[in-house]
Amino acid sequence: MTVQFYEKMDERLLKYAVIIARTDGRYVFCQHRDRDTWEIPGGRREAGEGILDAAKRELYEETGAVSFEIHPVCVYSVIAEDEFNGQETFGMLYHADIFTFEEQLHHEIKKITIIDGLPEKWTYPQIQPKLLEEAVRRGLKMQT
Repeated sequence: MTVQFYEKMDERLLKYAVIIARTDGRYVFCQHRDRDTWEIPGGRREAGEGILDAAKRELYEETGAVSFEIHPVCVYSVIAEDEFNGQETFGMLYHADIFTFEEQLHHEIKKITIIDGLPEKWTYPQIQPKLLEEAVRRGLKMQT
């Protein structure tokens, strides 16, 4: 599996939005109801939806965030032999500071966790840690 980063990309090619989310300086990770692993909030863009709108929707659906600021970090791509016939797929990486959450999650997410560090069990261990590393390389301050 290969993960690459770009400054810009034609928005029509962006299929995914992934959001490094924090609240009060701590990271927000989510757990899908069918898994016991943790992931950075994000997901697939819907037909006719702008990539920023997809990011906002996914952040809400996967964390319950209702008040937040969100900013782009960069475009990323993944090439995996077992996905999309090995073709390069593109997504947009964002960073969000969440100020308030809904009390109850409504979608496929079982729970969220708010932690100082990074989870031990990742859903996508070959992708998501690399996204965090790139965000730090581009100036995102990690929690210490």
